[in-house]
Amino acid sequence: MHRSITYLLLYLFTVLFQVFLFDNLSVSMYLNPLIYIAFVALLPLDESPLMTLVAALLMGVTMDFAMGTAGLNLIVTLPVAYFRSTLLSLTYRQEDLREGGIPSVERMGMAPFLKYIIFFVLLHHTLFFLLETLSLSHLLHTVARILLSSAVSVLFITITSRFFTSKLDSRV
Repeated sequence: MHRSITYLLLYLFTVLFQVFLFDNLSVSMYLNPLIYIAFVALLPLDESPLMTLVAALLMGVTMDFAMGTAGLNLIVTLPVAYFRSTLLSLTYRQEDLREGGIPSVERMGMAPFLKYIIFFVLLHHTLFFLLETLSLSHLLHTVARILLSSAVSVLFITITSRFFTSKLDSRV
């Protein structure tokens, strides 16, 4: 029960921050941080693939409704959730993954956690911005958007994970 309430709060936090802060931030056309994926990235390590996909589905539908993107967030969030376990196994030891817990700096260590978040965000942002433009005519522009938005998203997701995991036991 404790974990459900915590993840509900994370869900609400990421949706509200994305909708009311990051979607209204007009710093540059190259910066479009998408931090709502922190909800999927920070799901417990031992979460079943089906529940991860359901959580991604709910987050994608919520963000599509809030951002008015007609399915783009859903189309992008589901494959990222599907490949989450692969990304975790590439960046973290397999025997530690079986122990469960939540992905965090305390649980995984700084380097593996950052590597996981960077791969996760790069995969999400690459799919998002390529599907958003649906053209390779401005490829350098799209690559710049992917890299700059990913860098800012990784920073804010790391900060979010520090706040989110500070009160939790790393093995929860």
